[in-house]
Amino acid sequence: MMRKILYLGWGAVSLSREKTEKYIAGMVDKGRLSSEEAERYVNELVKKGEEERKEIQNLVRKEIDEIKKDFSFARCSDLDALEKRVLELEKTVKII
Repeated sequence: MMRKILYLGWGAVSLSREKTEKYIAGMVDKGRLSSEEAERYVNELVKKGEEERKEIQNLVRKEIDEIKKDFSFARCSDLDALEKRVLELEKTVKII
């Protein structure tokens, strides 16, 4: 579920970038921005978007860590070990 939330956020960032690039390209076409200025703006926006994506990722990781503290989750390796023990006990019970 958390992965879906992250993908949704990244999708929104992607969509915003596309719209921003189209807007800036329109400004260049109208002569309101030079190509150099447009490139600088796009680069700044990309950099800021990457920083914000990292912030969101860190926030989600912190939230997941907090949730993990509140609940006891069994890892797959724990469940595998328990399953192995149960199978061994079942064999022992059948022998007796």
